[in-house]
Amino acid sequence: MTPSPSTASRAARAAPGRLFRHLATARVDGRPGGAAGRRDLVIVATAVVAMAVVLSGPLVWLVAILLLAAVVVGTFRILADDDASGSGSGVPIESLFLPAIAAIGCLGAMRLVPAGLGVVPALVAAGILIDRALAIESAMARAVQGPTADDRIRTLMAILVVALVAFVGVAAIVPGGIAGTGPPGAPTVALPIGDLAVLALADAGIAGFLGYRAAALRSTSVREALWAAATYAAAIAVGAAAIRAMGIPRLIGPALLMFLFYLWDTLHAVTPSRRRDPRWIWETVALAGVGAAVAFWNLRLVG
Repeated sequence: MTPSPSTASRAARAAPGRLFRHLATARVDGRPGGAAGRRDLVIVATAVVAMAVVLSGPLVWLVAILLLAAVVVGTFRILADDDASGSGSGVPIESLFLPAIAAIGCLGAMRLVPAGLGVVPALVAAGILIDRALAIESAMARAVQGPTADDRIRTLMAILVVALVAFVGVAAIVPGGIAGTGPPGAPTVALPIGDLAVLALADAGIAGFLGYRAAALRSTSVREALWAAATYAAAIAVGAAAIRAMGIPRLIGPALLMFLFYLWDTLHAVTPSRRRDPRWIWETVALAGVGAAVAFWNLRLVG
């Protein structure tokens, strides 16, 4: 007996290369799902973004981490409900990252909006960004087949927008993270090494999550996706430290980080055979060397 197309597609998605990248799901009756669940999550996340504007210091990071976790859980529940009524193959782990990073990016970026009526359109924009990220992931998770070329382009564009907002958000949260905010003509003050480390690590974490999401669009191997995520994180950490050390003013720095993320993604959008190329090893060694040079440069500036 020939299996039906739906059965065959489920078996393909549950192949050894993909099985452990999906989380098992089960629908819970009475819980809002689909568009209603997405709307509720967007409203809650946007409300937290609005309330976090009045926070300062370590409390901002605490709320950002809690918001990240909450949106990951909320996204999982929404996609789980979609999956339970669809293919039933589970929720891809990478589908949980984009909405969560969008939420914490908006939380940080809102700190740059002057108090007043301008906060309202900024919150609306934050809600739209989170909602679009959820909609993209929901559509990808419901698809029976793998991502198409259009899906990859649409998701990559969303990743780049979220990356820009998140890099801006991190720079806004870290004291002195945005260079060139002093009086015109004043020299750029070097960032203390502790704050610089926080800036680089936070940007690296964002790049790691988004890098994993980008790598999952073209690879079914968790090991390859994790390795790619690690290189994204390392490249952005080095870039963040270098850009801040050079004192590149205002939001040009986060924009350059987003461009670096795009270049790194373009570099890695190759066949897996490249991992066996000796140039791949030299690339990693060169990245480590640049990282050491940037660290030494920043230590000299601080000293």
